[in-house]
Amino acid sequence: MNIFNVPKRTEVSTNNQAIFDNLEKAVGFVPNLFATYAHSENALSNYLALSNAKTSLSAKQKEVVNLAVSQVNDCVYCLSAHTAIGKMNGFTDEQILELRAGYASFDTKLDALARLARNITESRGATDSVVLENFFRAGWTKENLIDTIVLVGDKTISNYLHRTTQVPVDFPVAQPLELAQV
Repeated sequence: MNIFNVPKRTEVSTNNQAIFDNLEKAVGFVPNLFATYAHSENALSNYLALSNAKTSLSAKQKEVVNLAVSQVNDCVYCLSAHTAIGKMNGFTDEQILELRAGYASFDTKLDALARLARNITESRGATDSVVLENFFRAGWTKENLIDTIVLVGDKTISNYLHRTTQVPVDFPVAQPLELAQV
């Protein structure tokens, strides 16, 4: 199997070097998965534009989707990163485990969002009508639905990139859900 390296700043294009510099300033380091995008001249900037685009979902709501999707796609990198980000957005360890499992007993509206994100990902977009009806009944809008679907796609891209490249996880590693619930 071809082993993917995590490119260093000196190994990427000038455009990607500027993005690395901005990430270093904003985050304090360049996450390995973002650096991996820089094997392409355009993928890193394109992905960051999608990931940072305006949305009707709050940062906390986005983490609900990110955690549910990353669990379905079994991406340890994204589960680890979004566990850390989820904590920064105020979720407890127990809440994060629930969100990863695709539900939220602690919040009816977030529960509908987590269930929708999980269902869309598991069904590859053939969303269950009951899940969708419950999403709308919880107070979500059509705009929220479209933004959620875009976010599912966004997160799936990173999940697939890591699952393919297996670059090292540079966040505290999230435990497998089965073990974490024991």
